[in-house]
Amino acid sequence: MANGKNGKGKLIVFGIIFWYPLAGVTYQFLHYLIGLRRLGWDVYYVEDSSRWVFDVKDFELTPEASPNIEMVAPVLQRYGFSGKWAFRGAYEGGKCYGMSEDELMQLYREADAFLNVTASQELREEHMSIPRRVYVESDPFHVQVKVLEGDVKTLNALAAHDIHFSFGENLGQPDCDLPVDLVCWRPTRQPVLMDLWDNPFPLAKDSVYTTITTWKNKGKDLIFRGETYYWTKDREFSKIIDLPKRRPVGFELATQVDDQTRRYLNENGWRITPSMSISQDVDKYREHIQRSRGEFTVTKEQVVRPRTGWFSDRSASFLAAGRPVITQETGFSKFLPTGKGLFGFLTMDEILAAVDVIESDYEGSCKAAREIAQEYFAAEKVLGKLMSEAGLG
Repeated sequence: MANGKNGKGKLIVFGIIFWYPLAGVTYQFLHYLIGLRRLGWDVYYVEDSSRWVFDVKDFELTPEASPNIEMVAPVLQRYGFSGKWAFRGAYEGGKCYGMSEDELMQLYREADAFLNVTASQELREEHMSIPRRVYVESDPFHVQVKVLEGDVKTLNALAAHDIHFSFGENLGQPDCDLPVDLVCWRPTRQPVLMDLWDNPFPLAKDSVYTTITTWKNKGKDLIFRGETYYWTKDREFSKIIDLPKRRPVGFELATQVDDQTRRYLNENGWRITPSMSISQDVDKYREHIQRSRGEFTVTKEQVVRPRTGWFSDRSASFLAAGRPVITQETGFSKFLPTGKGLFGFLTMDEILAAVDVIESDYEGSCKAAREIAQEYFAAEKVLGKLMSEAGLG
């Protein structure tokens, strides 16, 4: 493999940052793009989908991609990817931005491999000529259920790839209640660039535990074995809704909610800050995390209930910023150290115990969080392992 100017060859990362141009998603892919470049690859970012993009102002899908391009392209250019990205709307009336269509087709002919991160790029004939095709699933459960149901579209998409990775690190283990016999899922996790999250901000006295989240999701619940598995966080937050009244530290949600939900949360002690202004700017998003006291969050039932072992890319960024994380247990504690800097919970008592441990030695908790990120999420380690297992080391 020597097509690219970097020694290991040309590598495409497929993703969704133009489709959903919010900062958390952008950082998820920057960690891949820059991390892989540091490993010696000549890296390109491509979206080439028949899906319309998400309009973050109207919360609707639209074929007009130019506002999303204007949000994301400067970030890619800032981090050294000028001339190395393309968005092609593979739908009627869709346009090509960044690289020209001819340049994109040439890239497909020359690329040595691609990583289909979030598995969001549907594969067509021009993609199948790329010698090594790597599937990276960020959210387990949906695909595994579709495989069990024999969904032809899902099975064909999986078969078009050579190897399959998932953030569900516990898939296939005896305590994971999600059969995966038909696909060999290899565990991986979100890579994080540690230097991108170096934290220059001293902790303010009024800092709070926070998270950046969507309160309610619709349309992604699934029936599995006759039972509904939910893809929304409001159900999980409601189970511990009086948490802010239990401890004298602040708890905040950066989210978008209606007035009734805001009153419900405020009455139970939750602070609310609008998330959209934070999420539309990569610098504001990073600073919001860096200035937090730590992250407290819940997790969607689809990854908790079957014990998938999933861990959030956003929570990994909190850890890298040296901020402790308390998050709902998915089975990740089998693979990541918990008890200082990082805590998993299933009950209110476990949440309260975690807060007490952090507050009893806050400086030590921050140090432990950063050390966990360095040891378990550093991009060079995570991506080096993934690429080696994919036969691309």
